[in-house]
Amino acid sequence: QVQVVESGGGLVQPGGSLRLSCAASGIRFSLYDMGWYRQAPGKQRELVAVMFSGGNTNHAASVKGRFSASRDNAKSTVYLQMNSLKPEDTATYYCNAKFASGNYWGQGTQVTVSS
Repeated sequence: QVQVVESGGGLVQPGGSLRLSCAASGIRFSLYDMGWYRQAPGKQRELVAVMFSGGNTNHAASVKGRFSASRDNAKSTVYLQMNSLKPEDTATYYCNAKFASGNYWGQGTQVTVSS
């Protein structure tokens, strides 16, 4: 049984930081491309960062320089370090695991940036 579980969301003031985690089980984690997505109310889900199985990582232009995604294959876990948070970063953040025909999503974790 595949499980993808995000954690670490919460309420933070503008300019603050949060670190999200996503633990995956039931898959050969190292084979999977892992992605962070977010969806704000009334908006489409968008890609925040992707960590490829081969080691490369790409970040969306809107978060580049502020967010840093990483993976730890030994722990089957990915992280999203979010710094200099802005109100427009408010969204539900989702973790995705993708490889061949496998495409798995977590339940999401809420991030709210507000004073």
